[in-house]
Amino acid sequence: MLLVENLTAAYGPIQALTEVTIEVPAGSFVTIVGPNGAGKTTLFKTISGTVPARSGRITYEGKDLLAVPPAMRPRLGIAHVPEGRQVFRTLTVAENLEMGTYAATNKAASRQALDRVFTLFPRLGERSGQLAGTLSGGEQQMLAIGRGLASAPKLLMLDEPSMGLAPTIVDQIFETIQEIHRDYGLTVLLVEQRVAEALQSCDRAYVFETGRVVLEGPPDTLMRDERVKRAYLGM
Repeated sequence: MLLVENLTAAYGPIQALTEVTIEVPAGSFVTIVGPNGAGKTTLFKTISGTVPARSGRITYEGKDLLAVPPAMRPRLGIAHVPEGRQVFRTLTVAENLEMGTYAATNKAASRQALDRVFTLFPRLGERSGQLAGTLSGGEQQMLAIGRGLASAPKLLMLDEPSMGLAPTIVDQIFETIQEIHRDYGLTVLLVEQRVAEALQSCDRAYVFETGRVVLEGPPDTLMRDERVKRAYLGM
């Protein structure tokens, strides 16, 4: 579904990604882990188009994604749930979810997706008229994921969904992400610093350091790797 080949991106003179190659097959759950500043969020922003690529290719369902204007990429079925949630704080829960539907090309599928959101996150239904800025951090993360799902995407990109949340809420979020992938067959690309939880959830993982892929493979293989144990698992 998504193939990133030899991708290089930068912020002015600061190079953030260097010849990164990853593959996300349709129906898979792929995780990217690594320390702060490793380039994980930059990869997502380059896929979404908010950071331009300097070189390399991004292919999505056979299309050259870099040739597609950033505003049109969500209409191809790509939903990006950004780091830090970034809900529209002065809009209600219902209005935030409605914003997510604007990218949907199939309105019937979008309505079904909204029904799924309320099934996955009943609390959002209970707070549909509440301003998003008054929600707890966990509820805002649910809303951010729900807004992404409201577009009925084919690919759901989640950037650090555990950031700033209590452990019990993190467990709930991870369980929901697994449910989305398992029950709805949605392709998931996850960026996460909680390496143990992320590796337990996915089919394949990539380890980023200083803008490069330094390790890749099935999660059980990476969890046995001594470098991963020392750097990320505290073993």
